[in-house]
Amino acid sequence: MAQLPASPGPTVAAIGERLSGRIDELADELTAVIRAAEPFYDAGNVVPIADLHSSVHDNLVYLLSRLAGRATPDLGPPQATGHRRAEQGAPLPAILHSYRVAGTRIWSVIVEEGLRLNGNAEALLPAASALWSIMDELSSSVTDAYRETVVELTRSHAQTRNAMLDVLLHGDTGDGSLLWESAAGLRLPRQGVFVVAAAHAEQLGAESIPHAEEALRARDIESAWRVEIDAHVGVVVLTPRNTIDRLCAHLAELAGGPVGISEQYHSLEQTPTALRQARLAFAAGAQTGRGVIRYEQVPVAVLLASAPAAASGVAQAVLGPVLALPAHECQLLLATLRAWFAEDGATSAAAAKLYLHRNTVRYRLRRVEELTGRSLTRPTGIAELHLALEAARILRMPM
Repeated sequence: MAQLPASPGPTVAAIGERLSGRIDELADELTAVIRAAEPFYDAGNVVPIADLHSSVHDNLVYLLSRLAGRATPDLGPPQATGHRRAEQGAPLPAILHSYRVAGTRIWSVIVEEGLRLNGNAEALLPAASALWSIMDELSSSVTDAYRETVVELTRSHAQTRNAMLDVLLHGDTGDGSLLWESAAGLRLPRQGVFVVAAAHAEQLGAESIPHAEEALRARDIESAWRVEIDAHVGVVVLTPRNTIDRLCAHLAELAGGPVGISEQYHSLEQTPTALRQARLAFAAGAQTGRGVIRYEQVPVAVLLASAPAAASGVAQAVLGPVLALPAHECQLLLATLRAWFAEDGATSAAAAKLYLHRNTVRYRLRRVEELTGRSLTRPTGIAELHLALEAARILRMPM
């Protein structure tokens, strides 16, 4: 609590006592002055006039009690004002402006009362110092309370949004009413065209698409996002104008890493299934370097990602002898095989991509055939090697 100037003198205390007898009159006057000077309060929509008047009255009681030198009151009035205005959504600059306006008017009243009391203007100097010390104390207290409440409201709002998103993403186990209440709270339509996106998180529990909702809304796309331990997930609304292709282009631009996209669906009740699809698409394509991976466009990878134990078995059964090689040799052979598949079996193109002679590529591919017993000239061998290679990639085996 701020300290008043040492020994402000009997004049200050006398003025404080005399004005304490006019609190109701002064509260009426200051309420009118604040409403005339601050447009936010003049509207009366967010902060009712009666509420403003009550706050002015309580803060006046505090201020005049301090001037009169009575037992030091607590800071309840400005704290209550700060808490209440934050809950009402009043802007802090408007609140602080009202305190400055009130302080200026109160000083005028103090001057008038002091001159009536002894007619000595110099005797009012301690009153000026005392007044502005108390006004600074009030402003600091209301600011601290306001900011504390904003933090609490933000935390509560985030928790409420997460709870509503949890109903969408993981299903309503009741009669379905929670689903529709959650959709309304998140401003999502009950019916429409939706997808779920799952974006890679560089750090646990962090946004991978900063301010995703605002960034997409700026592009006229509505969505609702939450941070989970290992991913940043969102339910996105598609429209004839904002198609899946357009969304993917935006996400590729906004995301710092891979993003999995579910199939399109038409009822929010299907969101849990779509979330699983988005996570599988993300898992299936996370090591490719691709920005956005759509579930329906990577069926083989999705199949393997959905059954990691079976995928591991395929990789070991087909590529086991290769995976058993020293790490450097294993990586060379698997990288060559992957380049060959990426170039649709064109050895020369794979060699160019790897900056190798085509004979080197042929040698490495023959080595893979010898070790695995699979031929790259037979459809069965090609299929099995491709599946095993995808399984190794998804499971992050040596590449």
